Amino acid sequence: MIREGLKAVKQNLIYVVVGSLLAGLAFGQIAASGVRNILQTAILPVLFVMIYPMMINIDLREIVNVRKHATVVILTLILNFVAAPLVAIGLAEIFFAGSAAFAIGLYFIALIPTSGMTAAWTGLAGGDLESALVAMSVNLLAAIAILPLYLSVLVGSGVGFNPTALYRQLAVIVLIPMLAGVLTRTELLRRYSEPEFKRLKPLFGGVSSIGVMMIVFIAMSMRSRAILADPLASMSAIVPLIAFYVAILGLASGVGRVFLDTERSVSLVYATSMRNLSIAIAIVAAPGFPPTEAILPIALAYIIQPPLGAVYMHYRRDVVEKGLNLREVVVDFV
Repeated sequence: MIREGLKAVKQNLIYVVVGSLLAGLAFGQIAASGVRNILQTAILPVLFVMIYPMMINIDLREIVNVRKHATVVILTLILNFVAAPLVAIGLAEIFFAGSAAFAIGLYFIALIPTSGMTAAWTGLAGGDLESALVAMSVNLLAAIAILPLYLSVLVGSGVGFNPTALYRQLAVIVLIPMLAGVLTRTELLRRYSEPEFKRLKPLFGGVSSIGVMMIVFIAMSMRSRAILADPLASMSAIVPLIAFYVAILGLASGVGRVFLDTERSVSLVYATSMRNLSIAIAIVAAPGFPPTEAILPIALAYIIQPPLGAVYMHYRRDVVEKGLNLREVVVDFV
């Protein structure tokens, strides 16, 4: 029953996150300051529950294959750490000129690529799974190194941002769970066969999803009054998020068609359009990170990202692989 419950949480993460977001906003309106202080003390343990299981599912040994997939890796690095930040900066200037917090949230989405679903969507859409796994590992490590440097330029000290403090947060929130995940993965593979380990993997994703649910609830509860002080402005954050995802997916699709074969083009799309929202939300929700309202755009991105992955998968599988063009499919559908 526990196994099925964890799978259900993971499979319905979009609804779980939306429910946690709404519940947190509602609870934050009635919670006393003492209750909010208790919630704050729970953040770090919950973050570990969220990040550690996810790290067990990531095989960093795939980095040894980087030369074999050099073109895909280079293109993902360019799109993730040049194109995506530029798109985010442009959108932040247009939509978030008066909200540094929401701009920071968008920057975190742009600067932490490759979610755990990158490999899954790549496989479902008929892409090159090995190149996707290599790109995931390289881009995650690059993000850890680059993120504080980028944010120090984009944000500066105006909102109390400290790059050194962020490196410490990355060590606590990402690197320690990553090391624990690598050691746990190694021990599990020593004890179990590869097929047995694969049967365990959905459980880790389910536990991580529960952590996401809890951290969204806590963060929204703590910042509910600030967010709901201007609800229309808060919800308008979803417009630039949609624009960001559409722009990155379009860029990746175009670049893939020019430089890669079909299978690796799919890997490129998912290694760039899927962002690691779990790590982004973990860093922003951690104690001491200003401003915590930055969590709202990241939470809203959970509403956009999974459907985007599904839409592109169906486009590849139901349109491209059948030799159809999109106009014919739309006309038939209408």
